[in-house]
Amino acid sequence: MSERESRLVELGFPVERTTPEGSLVDAVSTVGNLLYASGQVPFDGDQLKYVGKVPTEVSLDDATQAAALCTANILRAVRKEIGSLETIERVVRITGYVNCEADFTQQHLVINGASQLVRDVFGEAGRHARTALGMQQLPLGASVEVEMILLLKE
Repeated sequence: MSERESRLVELGFPVERTTPEGSLVDAVSTVGNLLYASGQVPFDGDQLKYVGKVPTEVSLDDATQAAALCTANILRAVRKEIGSLETIERVVRITGYVNCEADFTQQHLVINGASQLVRDVFGEAGRHARTALGMQQLPLGASVEVEMILLLKE
């Protein structure tokens, strides 16, 4: 297990755990030295952990944890695709979607859960551009969805 993968485990996200399969799309698509990770919702194994609108059905703190879980799921999918997180040069971009009430304006705080996790795992290589969006609904009623672009080492 690599240093980055060990950090992920230390933060409470076992690298062996995967999300349900069977989608019509790839979890990770590689073009040149860029990895495009499909959106992940907060599955913990085969259970969707955080369902509902922020902040009325899912608290801000729980939604932030959901964003971290989505991000861990992306990193697990990336590891499965390329073999090791050590082959990542840097995180390029994170886009986070928050299933929220119309008057909720703290999407950026929710997606900080994703940003903090990649900084904790990758250090400076985890610095990234980011967009945080509020949505009327997300797949399966999930509270958060995160997608990511990563750069592979040459």
